[in-house]
Amino acid sequence: MFTVTADGLYCPAGDFHIDPWNPVARAVITHAHGDHARSGNASYLCAAPGAGLLRRRFGSDISLETLGYGETRTIRDVTISLHPAGHVLGSAQVRLERHGSGSEGVWVVAGDYKRAADPTCAPFEPVRCDTFVTESTFGLPIYRWDPAASVMQDIVDWWAANARESRSSVLFCYTIGKAQRLLAELARLIDKAVFVHGMMLPMIAAYADEGVSMLPVKSATEQPRGTSFAGELVLAPLPARGTPWMRRLGTHSDAFASGLMRVRGVRRQRAFDRGFVLSDHADWPALLQTIEETGAHRVLATHGHAEPLARYLADRGLESGVIRTAWEGEPTGE
Repeated sequence: MFTVTADGLYCPAGDFHIDPWNPVARAVITHAHGDHARSGNASYLCAAPGAGLLRRRFGSDISLETLGYGETRTIRDVTISLHPAGHVLGSAQVRLERHGSGSEGVWVVAGDYKRAADPTCAPFEPVRCDTFVTESTFGLPIYRWDPAASVMQDIVDWWAANARESRSSVLFCYTIGKAQRLLAELARLIDKAVFVHGMMLPMIAAYADEGVSMLPVKSATEQPRGTSFAGELVLAPLPARGTPWMRRLGTHSDAFASGLMRVRGVRRQRAFDRGFVLSDHADWPALLQTIEETGAHRVLATHGHAEPLARYLADRGLESGVIRTAWEGEPTGE
């Protein structure tokens, strides 16, 4: 069904790439993160809820087609449909079925996905298939997520403790997905505007355009010089850390919201005051649950800890392998 080319995962029967690494003629995009959606493609196909994110990233004039979740389209000899991946707004698994002789059955390329509930995107739907291409960003048994509600309460408590000391609370997070999830989850606990770095505003607006309910935000970047942020929560992208922009926030405590914070050594290495374990990827139990629910007899792992996951599956009798990509692990800066 696929070959791995210099441009990424290519389907010859349909003459398209999925999440190509370089510009191609036809790109099927699983979601808008930069390690899956690149600029310069002649045409794009994505799930309808993700169109706004892609247009904000690449421009309103790109050649972009959309499919509703579950809607089918035939491209040459392949029938394709997109199904919710639960990763970020508009994220999709790509189901492919090749027709005629030499068919290899049903394939599903999952892209990035998570099984935890998320108020900002459609929940993951298992899709039955013969071959399942799964991410393995957190494909080790050490990665197990706590309920999001308890993580949100920890964030609120950290914020309150900093406010009592007249510090601002700077929470670093990815611009697409994590920032919006934080704003939506926190809205269940508090009713107060949150400051955000200016570069986050367009993607927050894209989520709002799709009807996602979040806390109101104010641009920290546009506040007058001398504005006090003491006691405030400020969401910022990782590239802002250590830049002159941070000086305007005054005395502050910083934290990072990511599944990477599960590993104590990573928290120490990155020297954040706090690490909140909140990921938009499947943890180890969710990866295994998903693989079982697909019914696939062949599983190909990609991204992150692909080799350990493939070995684990092979030891349990599944046909397994690894697909190398140009991008590994959680995206940095998205």
